[in-house]
Amino acid sequence: MMKKLLLSLTLAAGVAGMANAQSVEEKTATCTACHGGEGISMVPNWPNLAGQGSNYLYKQIIDIRDGRRDIPEMIGMVDHFTDEDVREIANFYASKPANLGQADPALAEKGRNLYRAGDMAKGIPACTACHLPNGGGNKPAAFPAVSGQHPTYTVNQLTAFRAGERDNDPNSMMRLIAEKMSDAEMEAVASYMYGLHGTNR
Repeated sequence: MMKKLLLSLTLAAGVAGMANAQSVEEKTATCTACHGGEGISMVPNWPNLAGQGSNYLYKQIIDIRDGRRDIPEMIGMVDHFTDEDVREIANFYASKPANLGQADPALAEKGRNLYRAGDMAKGIPACTACHLPNGGGNKPAAFPAVSGQHPTYTVNQLTAFRAGERDNDPNSMMRLIAEKMSDAEMEAVASYMYGLHGTNR
């Protein structure tokens, strides 16, 4: 009797394990329409998720689910996810190879100067402080990787921070920076970051 019980428990655990392995694919099935099967979006308005820090992805999905970050296209998409689901999904996309982009040569120098040195006269700090020289981000601190991210998406987020439409940044860090940036500066630094290839991702 005991052997049968143990066998049943072992089989149940095996089945549960297979279900968990498949559940990541099932849970991310609706994500692929916007973010691509491998977490790289074909539409520049939507972010690439592949290679992004797990802690950052976790925070953003939780914030969207709990109403701290308003994205109309995401309404209802993550409402049913538990914290455990979100962690699993975040880890899934974090494990994917990151996107590789190429900066616009016409914007590269201006973007590089802003990214590496900031603009002290305007009070804009270097982006490297939080996002690292290669754009790989500070994963433990949940500061996002920015290399290979679509410039259109990056500019949209910077603009939203500047307008106060996005406000889920810790200690208003991005809002305080973005409000000092011009449209041209946002475009240049977004293009430069797109061409960064984070070797630590």
